[in-house]
Amino acid sequence: MSWRKEERRAERGYHHGNLKEALLQAALGLIAEKGPAGFTFADAARSAGVSPAAPYRHFRDRDELLSSIAQRGFEQFEAVLTNAWDDGRPDTVTAFERVGKAYLAFAREEPAFYSAMFESGLPVDLNPTLQAASERAFGIIRAAAERLAALAPPGVPRPPAMMMALHIWSMSHGVASLFGRGDAARRKLPMSPEDLLEAQVLIYLRGLGFPTDRRPGQKEPADQKPAGPPPVPPAGPWGTPK
Repeated sequence: MSWRKEERRAERGYHHGNLKEALLQAALGLIAEKGPAGFTFADAARSAGVSPAAPYRHFRDRDELLSSIAQRGFEQFEAVLTNAWDDGRPDTVTAFERVGKAYLAFAREEPAFYSAMFESGLPVDLNPTLQAASERAFGIIRAAAERLAALAPPGVPRPPAMMMALHIWSMSHGVASLFGRGDAARRKLPMSPEDLLEAQVLIYLRGLGFPTDRRPGQKEPADQKPAGPPPVPPAGPWGTPK
């Protein structure tokens, strides 16, 4: 039987109504089950209940399908971080703590999206739409880093906000990955991911000479808000964690 006959047969039994969305959802399920490298384009088609040829109507190949998933993930991620940051209210440290918790919650609640975004090895810099989505999400962490840099006491050099943002993201990514592994044999850690991330960030800030005992209501420097748009992060989804 030719692939065209198989395709027509699959279409007659196809009731999703939106082939592109069905393929995205099928791929998300496969990522959650097998990881971003654990399935083929044909597997996604089979999971969606269509012929192997059908996905080519919307996606050039498997990488383009993954890119669409990663883009959607970054868009949702941006919304989550923006809501958590709330323009630094009521104060920078409190707002930043919310961003860290929101980061970890997204990684925990949307593991397939998170994996497609950060663990798929996609060449993000070759996909302008995906790169723009990732940069907008990164801009929230970068804005928080700008505000944190403004808290440096007199006489303490301010580190570049981009460097701080990348270090903070690297810590967040490391904690999210550590707690997100579904290894039943993994030894349980004596603290929550939120507590671990908070401890890491406090140690990092103290090492830079920053005060870490601010509380809501304390006055912050007048120049805490960054001027101008955030710079473009390195190629790839926010560079490579160190």
